[in-house]
Amino acid sequence: MNSVPTAGDEFRVFEDERDARKLAEERALRARLAEQETKSHMSLDDLFSRIEEGKQTDLNLIVKADVQGSIEALRDAFEKMDQSEVRINIVHSAVGGITETDVTLASASDAIIIGFNVRPTGKSKLQAEKEKVDIRLYRVIYQAIEEINAARVGLLSPDIVEEDTGIAEVRETFKVPKAGTIAGCYIIEGEISRDDKVRVVRDGTVVFEGTIDSLRRFKDDVKSVRSGYECGIGITGYQDIKIGDTIEGYKIVEVERTE
Repeated sequence: MNSVPTAGDEFRVFEDERDARKLAEERALRARLAEQETKSHMSLDDLFSRIEEGKQTDLNLIVKADVQGSIEALRDAFEKMDQSEVRINIVHSAVGGITETDVTLASASDAIIIGFNVRPTGKSKLQAEKEKVDIRLYRVIYQAIEEINAARVGLLSPDIVEEDTGIAEVRETFKVPKAGTIAGCYIIEGEISRDDKVRVVRDGTVVFEGTIDSLRRFKDDVKSVRSGYECGIGITGYQDIKIGDTIEGYKIVEVERTE
């Protein structure tokens, strides 16, 4: 053992040493987070103002990605950045979708969650909004580096953003002649429109992004389907849709600069 247990610690027995090490690492992480005194919640939007006021010298990040290689590439990129004004710390990293545990850790450590080719799972998105935890989602490494650099010097003000429109849960799949695989869906949130861009998410990881080829209710082509209704969705150029996947609709919108 690396240290002496404290009174009240729980003693656990595992058959596999890897499981024991995993629990030990989780406990150590929780202990480090508990030691941090800061209670405010960080976001890239106010990083520069904190620097000017002398309130922020560390930028804590929780990194989630579809593969370990993305996490290692990010670490390498941060090491090469100028950190004379802002020290960048990755307090936790793992492969997989963004969970409620990630949001809890981010809240406790005043961290921003960075996601590469992954999405929030379960109720993590609602929890992040409630606790005002900043979640940033990217497809490639350089987008995160550029945004963090821009935030560091007070130039962060994106004018093009993705606006989520709706989420469909795939409950059945059908093979249709000429059309290919059609996903039998139930709209669980928002509204999916025929002209939406879509991403297919499987176990928290984005497996495909594209456009809707067909949107139907029963045998009728429709322009949109709202929450609480069933529909059939065909995705252009994608046939590997599976039961349990979610289809997230979004639009690219322009946002006026505020500065």
